[in-house]
Amino acid sequence: MLHLDLPTRPQIDRLLGASHPASVSIYLRTDPVSHGDAERIELRTLAADAIRQLSGNGIAKPQLASIDEAVADLVDDDQLWRYQARSMAVFINPDESQVFRLANRLDTQLEVADRFYVKPLIRAITFPQAAYVLAIAQGSWRLLRIMADSAPVEVTPDGAPDDVAEAANVHTIRDRAPRGKIQGSEGQKVRMRQYAMQVDRAIRPVIAGSHLPLILAAAEPLASIYRSVNTYPHLASSMIAGNPEQTTAATLSEVARPILDEIYAAQIADYHAAFDRHSSTRRGITDLSDIARAATQGLIDTAFVSIEEAVYGTVDDEGSIDYADGPSADVFGIADEIARRTWMNGGKVYAVRHDEVPGGGSAAAILRFAP
Repeated sequence: MLHLDLPTRPQIDRLLGASHPASVSIYLRTDPVSHGDAERIELRTLAADAIRQLSGNGIAKPQLASIDEAVADLVDDDQLWRYQARSMAVFINPDESQVFRLANRLDTQLEVADRFYVKPLIRAITFPQAAYVLAIAQGSWRLLRIMADSAPVEVTPDGAPDDVAEAANVHTIRDRAPRGKIQGSEGQKVRMRQYAMQVDRAIRPVIAGSHLPLILAAAEPLASIYRSVNTYPHLASSMIAGNPEQTTAATLSEVARPILDEIYAAQIADYHAAFDRHSSTRRGITDLSDIARAATQGLIDTAFVSIEEAVYGTVDDEGSIDYADGPSADVFGIADEIARRTWMNGGKVYAVRHDEVPGGGSAAAILRFAP
C-alpha cells in the first residue's frame, strides 16, 4: 500500500508564494517496500550539499542550523520512513518545512534558491497515476483505489446494500413483485437501478472532492444502469467489461492500468487540440518571452511547462527575461517562474513531459483572450 500526501491547491499556493534566500527543495526517489535506510542516507547527503551551497551564498549560521535541524527531524521520523510512496518532495527554509509522499516516480534532485522548486510537485497533481475502480455485480460490489504499479487497496465504505435483492428488500432479484408492480425483466432492472443509486450514494463520501478517474467494472445491463445514475463527474468512458465478482483486486487493477493510460493520453490530446484551436485566434503562444510577459500580467488561462527541459534565467517585474547559462541562488528555470506566476494569477498549470508541450519548447500557453 502506498501512503500518499497529495498536495492541495492551498498548499501549493503557500509553497509558490514562499520567498526566502535559504529555500531548499529536495525530490527523492523512494521505495514503498523499503524500510527507508538508503533514502534517509540520501536525504542527509542532499541536505548537506544544500547547506554547503547556502553557506557559500552567505546565509547566516543560525539559519543553516535551523535547516539542518529540520532535516534531522525528518530523518529521525520512523513513521514517515515506514510508510513510503515512490517519491518524496521536501521543502525547507528557516521558517517552515513541508513533506509530500508522491505516487509519481520523480528523479532525485536538489534545488537551492530564493524560492521553492515546485514544478515537479505540480506534475503529481497533473497526472496523479491513480484511479478508483468500482466493481459492481448483482450479488456484490467493491470500491478499489489503484496506483501505477503497486497493489490495489480496497476502500469500500459501509452504508450500502450488499446486493440487488437487499437494495430492493426482497429475498432474490427474481421474487415476484406485488400485484400492480412492474414484473419480469423490467422489474429486475428497476431493482438494479435502486441498487446502483444506493451504491453511488455510498461511495460519494470516499471520492467527493477527488479528481481521480472512476473506472467501472461491470456486466450489462448493470453497467449501463449504473452509468445512468452515476453522480461522479470523472467516471471513465472506458470500462472493465464482464462480471467482476470472481475477479481478484489485483487482476482488476492490472486491467484498469491501460485504461488509466488511455485517460491520460486523451487528456494530452485534448490539451493539444485546445491549443491548436486557440492558436488560430492568436491565443495559443509558444515564444518564451511572450509567455513570461503574459504570465506576469495575469493573461494566461492555461500554461504547459516541461518537467524535463530547463532554460535558465530571471524574469523581472515586467515579465522580461534575462537568460543565463545555468542555475544559481538567484537564477532559476524560466518555465518554473512562468508556472509560478500563472498559478498565482489563477491560471491552470500542467507539468508535462517535454514531448507533450505544444510546440515542442519548454513552455506553451493559452491566453485568456486574444491580444
